[in-house]
Amino acid sequence: MSQGLNRALLIGRLGKDPELTYTQGGTARCRFSLATSESYKDQAGEWQERTEWHNVVAWGKQAESAGKYLTKGSQACIDGKIQTRSWEDQKTGEKKYMTEINAQRVIFLGGGEAGQGERQYERQYKERDKDPGDSAQHDGPDDSDIPF
Repeated sequence: MSQGLNRALLIGRLGKDPELTYTQGGTARCRFSLATSESYKDQAGEWQERTEWHNVVAWGKQAESAGKYLTKGSQACIDGKIQTRSWEDQKTGEKKYMTEINAQRVIFLGGGEAGQGERQYERQYKERDKDPGDSAQHDGPDDSDIPF
């Protein structure tokens, strides 16, 4: 059997604040919409812009980080796979479908709070993971971690 490839790589801006929730088992899930835009020339030679909206879902630590540091308008790079899920509408009994990008990696782009938040998040978890004997949990970086 031949292997397939299902990979989505998107760079865009959030259309609204992300929604962070937790499953009954305690796993973090973050959902948000991401807009990507492209420019093209129409038949008359005029530049046009087309925007595509993508539903994104992130899980675990990626979800918690996205929920904490991303906001409407934040720029992000999403590396993941395309998945379609289905469910039965409770009111009509109709089968519904939704195609989403299941984010395996969320990279915060641009400056401002989102970029600084990602750097702080990375420092916090890299430091914690370096010394497995240190069981203390950190709420965030201390003053020595701030680069200014």
